[in-house]
Amino acid sequence: MANSILDKIIPWRSSDKLSEHANARLPLPPQRLNHEGKERRVGVEFEFTGLSMEQIARLVRDTVGGQIDPVSPYEYEVLNTPVGDFKVELDYAYLKKLGRREHRGEDVIERLSEDMLAAVAKQVVPFEIVCPPIAISELGVLEDLVAALRKAGARGTEDSPLYAFGMHFNQELPALDATTIRDYLRAYIVLFEWIKDVSEVDISRRVFPYIQPYTKDYNRLVSAPEYAPNMDQLIDDYLEHNPTRNRALDMLPLFSHIDAERVSAVVDDGLVNARPTLHYRLPNCEIQREDWNIDIAWKHWLRVEHLLAQPERLDQACAAYYEHLKVPLSGLMSDWTDKVQPWVCPESAL
Repeated sequence: MANSILDKIIPWRSSDKLSEHANARLPLPPQRLNHEGKERRVGVEFEFTGLSMEQIARLVRDTVGGQIDPVSPYEYEVLNTPVGDFKVELDYAYLKKLGRREHRGEDVIERLSEDMLAAVAKQVVPFEIVCPPIAISELGVLEDLVAALRKAGARGTEDSPLYAFGMHFNQELPALDATTIRDYLRAYIVLFEWIKDVSEVDISRRVFPYIQPYTKDYNRLVSAPEYAPNMDQLIDDYLEHNPTRNRALDMLPLFSHIDAERVSAVVDDGLVNARPTLHYRLPNCEIQREDWNIDIAWKHWLRVEHLLAQPERLDQACAAYYEHLKVPLSGLMSDWTDKVQPWVCPESAL
């Protein structure tokens, strides 16, 4: 490994920097606490290329703190930072599996095959930083990390037509009851066209299946004024219309956390990671741009948080959207982005 023994055993302290940046908070959602009265947390994932695994791990350590632990040639961890443990990995499950094997006595041809596969993969498969769940008031520390990665040469979505790279948010919810989850879905569905428009999702990501919208039938079901399912029905309805991870707002991790057996009976996918969070996958990762950082997509998402925090406005928006969906070809020739403006929280109010 390129890292020295000191990288593994001596943590690099950056608590002062973390504390300074935590004071420069990103905007907070109206509902800041979870059902236990603790501050909600958000996990963030970045996909990009242009740097080596070792470089990325060192930049995480130098920016946030902690100590580097190389797990394999394709997976590193940065442990014991002030905000938790980070993972750095090549986003290719098969190579990660190969990298964890013991190579003693391995056939030379097999080793060369793995090296060739890795070399090809690194041209099209992103490296990914998987951040720990971070308190929403401390998310600002990731802006320093983005700036450090960009300065070192990280390249994101716009750099190549092949780079369908994204940034994901894994948002903890304020509560896990059926009504709260339904209202997140309602607010997101109503605002999706507006968010997609302002997010300027790159063509390289739109042509791949990873971030597909919900179907018109599902949008109609959830936005209907009478839709008030219990948890079992909420999950069953979602699975009937969305039996896949490939959604811009993937609910499978959350529903697997709540009822793993119900989800696995419909979706057989070992990549579904059960956790009490949403999995929002729409934003590009434009890490190479000087004017880009996580605050842009975060502010877009906060429109969802603000709308669902105002039940009467959410009901009004859903009723209008439900009527809009009755218009023939509304899914193809839609002016909903303009119609929804009265319910979009202005940035000045964030």
